[in-house]
Amino acid sequence: MTETASSKSPSPFRIAVIGGGLAGLSAAHRLMELSRERQHPVSITIYEAASHWGGLVQTKHHDDYLVEYGADSFITNKPWAVSLCERLGLGAELIPTETEFRRSLVLRKGRPVPVPGGFQLMAPAKIWPIVVSPIFSPWGKLRLGLEYLLPRQTGLGDESLAEFTRRRFGREALERLVQPMIGGIYTSDPEKLSLAATLPRFQEFEHQFGSVIRGLRRQQTEAPDNSDGSSGARYGLFATLRDGLVGLTTALVNKLADQVQLEADSRVDSIESLGENGSFQFEISGGAKAEFDGVIVALPAYRAASLVEPIENKLAEALKSIEYASSAIVISGHRLQDIQHPLDAFGLVIPAIENRKILAVSFASRKFAGRAPDGRVLLRTFVGGAMQPELLDRSDEDLLDLVAEELQELLGVPRQADFALVSRYADAMPQYHVGHLEIVGRIEQCLEEMPRLALAGNAFHGVGIPDTIRSGERAAERIFQSI
Repeated sequence: MTETASSKSPSPFRIAVIGGGLAGLSAAHRLMELSRERQHPVSITIYEAASHWGGLVQTKHHDDYLVEYGADSFITNKPWAVSLCERLGLGAELIPTETEFRRSLVLRKGRPVPVPGGFQLMAPAKIWPIVVSPIFSPWGKLRLGLEYLLPRQTGLGDESLAEFTRRRFGREALERLVQPMIGGIYTSDPEKLSLAATLPRFQEFEHQFGSVIRGLRRQQTEAPDNSDGSSGARYGLFATLRDGLVGLTTALVNKLADQVQLEADSRVDSIESLGENGSFQFEISGGAKAEFDGVIVALPAYRAASLVEPIENKLAEALKSIEYASSAIVISGHRLQDIQHPLDAFGLVIPAIENRKILAVSFASRKFAGRAPDGRVLLRTFVGGAMQPELLDRSDEDLLDLVAEELQELLGVPRQADFALVSRYADAMPQYHVGHLEIVGRIEQCLEEMPRLALAGNAFHGVGIPDTIRSGERAAERIFQSI
């Protein structure tokens, strides 16, 4: 019997993923899932300029310490990271934060003091912890509490985090708590950071309930996700993998290895559209060329801009307008009994008005079990960011000395450490400045004209690990819609 044209299997749709970080690997994994679900074959190639996979997610052992060189956890109320872990068979490896030390510290006139219980990044869900806290002056406490009575304001457009906080809670709240806590997440200047692009729920609380405090209290009553009373960034909602986040990227690579062409040490230098057939031609480092039906660019916005510029200049210009900040993490191991401060928290954040040379210190082995040997503690100290970029011009040796001096003065950490190293992240953190959502809107409008091109990464709809995973999966779904 002669096989008819309609019974033939469709030709594999050739898809390139540029970038082998978490966004690119997640995109390739989702493409495989969609190929199986929709019974349409695909041919996938991932290009990664570095020699390793996973991008900023890197876990290494240093003696008996488990060291995360980049992110060390993710929030679980955004479901995409947990879902991916479960689909990869890693669900049993997920571990929560340790319950004993679920609180944060903030520096107040050179002294670490607890963040008030129930304070959630910008506003308190509980009043009494604010009343008894030494962080604010009597006027600062009164001004913060007055937020409950202030009239709602709408139609103000895209306010900066600083503008919104001063308007609703006063200057002290911004300088003493909001700036250091948000700065620890985005390494940004709150005067430029877009509230709508980063923490829209606080704006929504004002619009819906007339008060952020009223909205938080209503939320806590209806869905008490911080019922343990922990302060800071709702640490009860964070999780990681028992043996480090590298387990996630390793599982992705292992899952992809048999069905995807993995090209490490392969930098894509240019992309060219081939016109009517909608395909793309790449030039890879070394002069090799390849042709694909669809492409997912999972790179920082400025790198993506240089690749797409020959195809669509407006898209490139929009991508270039997303600014980035650099930072460094000094990672060190210490004998706990030699440290004067009990380190009875998950970390310490430093307000800019304290005029210190570090942004924050994460007590990593207090957050998660298995990060340091018994009797030892693992610290991750953050330097640089948008507000202190000049510090990153210093050598690694100078940064190690700077951090050792700061830790000694603030926490009584002896300068002698089991080990200390510097992990640098040049132009790695996108800055969601006021107007960011408008930029993203322009990018998405440009992409409407190019259904076989998709972008992924943390530059658009969130900087966290769940957001990055979701961006890769959405890019894969977009490409499949064009098949």
